Amino acid sequence: MAERKFLSGRLVLLGTVCLILFLLPHSTALREGDCEVCVKTVNTFMETLSDETKKDTKRIEDEFRAFCKKSKNKEQRFCYYLGGVEDSATGILGELSKPISWSMPAEKICEKLKKKDAQICDLRYDKQIDVNAVDLKKLKVRDLKKILSDWDEECDGCLEKTDFIKRIEELKHKYVKTEL
Repeated sequence: MAERKFLSGRLVLLGTVCLILFLLPHSTALREGDCEVCVKTVNTFMETLSDETKKDTKRIEDEFRAFCKKSKNKEQRFCYYLGGVEDSATGILGELSKPISWSMPAEKICEKLKKKDAQICDLRYDKQIDVNAVDLKKLKVRDLKKILSDWDEECDGCLEKTDFIKRIEELKHKYVKTEL
């Protein structure tokens, strides 16, 4: 009887260890939508590199710094976290350049970066506002400003909400496809 309990206890322990080992690799893998800014930025950056540059980590890092100078919004923040801009507080570009030189996919690179700095995967793109489907009068001024900012447009002299709405209506034809 005692031997049976001992054996039963060992089986429970073995099952628990197997379960932990099974779940451990899955906990670090990215899920759909995780690290969206990282994955998109790394993919975009890798597309700019020549095959020759992809072999040299130093050149990859130099190219990434140049890439970051042209980046803005969330991509700029991503660059800041990696050390790709001059005012970055940290510098983990090696964690990007080495895996790129090994032809590692962006998703795997971002998994590795997440282990170094979790806030890299906290970056998310803002939801886009569908100007055709929304009543501009019901939006906040902050959202109206965001629409203009996304279009790289400004509203000089805009003070009232109606000024921003008027400017968006003026520019709408340039940026929004109208449905027939």
